[in-house]
Order: sequence, then structure tokens, then C-alpha cells
Amino acid sequence: MSETKRILVTGAAGKVGQAFIRRFLLDPRFETWKVRALCHNRMLERTARLEVVRGSIEHRDVASEAVEGVSHVLHLATSKETPESIMDVAIKGMFWLLEACRVSPAFEQFLLVGGDAGMGHFFYPHPIPVTETQKHSAYPGCYALSKVLEEVMLEQYYIQYQLNGCCLRAPWIMEKDDFKAQLSFGDDVFGGPRWRDLVGAEAAEGYVRSGAVPVMLDPDGKPVKRNFVHVEDLVAAILLAIDSEKARQQTFNVCMDEPVDYGELASYLESTRGLPSVKVKTPFRSTWLDNTKAKFLLGWRPKYDLARLTDAAFDYARAPDDPRVTWYPG
Repeated sequence: MSETKRILVTGAAGKVGQAFIRRFLLDPRFETWKVRALCHNRMLERTARLEVVRGSIEHRDVASEAVEGVSHVLHLATSKETPESIMDVAIKGMFWLLEACRVSPAFEQFLLVGGDAGMGHFFYPHPIPVTETQKHSAYPGCYALSKVLEEVMLEQYYIQYQLNGCCLRAPWIMEKDDFKAQLSFGDDVFGGPRWRDLVGAEAAEGYVRSGAVPVMLDPDGKPVKRNFVHVEDLVAAILLAIDSEKARQQTFNVCMDEPVDYGELASYLESTRGLPSVKVKTPFRSTWLDNTKAKFLLGWRPKYDLARLTDAAFDYARAPDDPRVTWYPG
């Protein structure tokens, strides 16, 4: 009888981690596998197929314990815009994981979920679609820098040690009512921009009362196109990449087929829900991540487009025991 395979999931209690573990354990392809969840601040409940290790990967002994006996690693852990910890967690922690993987006789594949922060997101002009061959261009801040360093470190392990790895580069990851919350003119806005700061508190209060949504404009006054991916589409890509020979030492943009055009979004919300909109000029620029490579090599197809992403978020009703909580700054 073959030995049971295990996949280690770092950042297991986060948005992507929980969605991945749920679908992985239900997938017939992996019915004989177990999951080892590495948790730090939040814990998951152990089950027959879910092991839990507690600690931070910034500590070598924690990373070594977590990797011991696992065949696959899905690396999700990060600390966002927290300069005091991000290099210890994101860079040193990933280094300890990779070091443990390269000397482990059980190890087979390392999967990293990267981010378009390493490609400049919407901070810089992108006159052509952003493909996997474009040079890294982190926007200001430590988080974007960490995403560049993660990808480069993984690439060097391919060269230095012929490590079998894969990077799935995602833009902003949405679930539940995230997409609706990122449009709020209130203090409850999810992520950025903080629309309230751009229009002023008094105007923002009026927009909150009317249910208005912002139309992000670039410096030329044109609606911005911004990339998103729903967490279920991202998880689908991760599942396809596991043990795929075509994913070996590859980077994939994993995103919607088209970015969200804030002008089209406003029109859709007006026609379907009667919501007004407000044009807000920003310094941000349109960008279009090209997901062709993931579709071609992995056979992956995103199920969420602008309409489905919007309807899912605006129709979502949070239960009393599921309050909106932002687990990280930025």
C-alpha cells in the first residue's frame, strides 16, 4: 500500500486557505490525501484528514516540523503591509520552507500563490496586457516588494536545485460580499482606495445614504480597469496545478477573463439595482492581466465575470455569526 500523501497549507485559516481545504477534502482525486494546516493566530479544528501545526514560519523549527513528511506545499502565508514582520514571515519564512522541502525525501511540489502587486497592480501605466514574461515592478510599500522577492526566490530554487514548483499569480481575491465592500464610501470600505478620503467626509455620508458606488477614474478621466479573481476560481486553478507536469516551474496569471471596468460596473449596478454612481478621479491606471497561459496549460476556465462577481457580492447576506472582519491591514 502506498504511503498517504500530505499537502501542507500555510496561512490555512485565511480566505484562500479555508476555501482550498474545503474543496480539496471533497475532491475525489485527493480522497486518500491528508491536509496539514499551519496556523498562527487563528486555528482550524482537527479532523481525521486535517492535521494542525501551530506557529509562525519565520522560525526554522516550525517550518521544518510543518514540512516533515509532506509531499506538497501550498504557500499562502503573508503579513501584508506590516514592515516590522513581513520580511521575517514572507521572505525568511518562505526560505525556511524551501530549505526544508529541498532536503525532504517526501517532497514533490511547492505551490506559491503570488500576487499582481509584484507587477505594479494599477499603480503604473500598462499599455499592453500583463503576461507572465513581464518584468517585476513592485509598487511602493513592503507588501508588493515581498511578492516580488517570493517569486524570484522560487525561480532561483528551480535553477539552483531543480525544485518542482509553480506560482499562481492572483490579483485581488474576492469572496462573499468583498466586492460590494470595496465600493463603500463608509469607514467599512474593504481595501483601497478609501473613497471617503478622496471625496471628503460630508460628501461621503451622502453617498452612503443614497447607496452610490464610485467610478474610479484614471488621471485622464477614463474609468479604470482593475483585475479581480473570485476565491473559488483561484482554488480551481490550484487544484488543477497539483501534480500537473505542465505546471512544473511555471508562473500563471489566475484572474477573470477581463478586468472590471468601473464604468461598466456602475452601469450594471444602475440597470440591475437602481444604484447611482459618482465619478472619482484617482492617480491609478488600468491594467489587464492575461490569463491565457493558465487556460492553455492547465485547462482552467474562470467562472466569474463582472455580472456574476457583482451579483454574488450584492446578494450575499452575512449571518450574525459571520461579521465582516479584516484580518490584515492594507
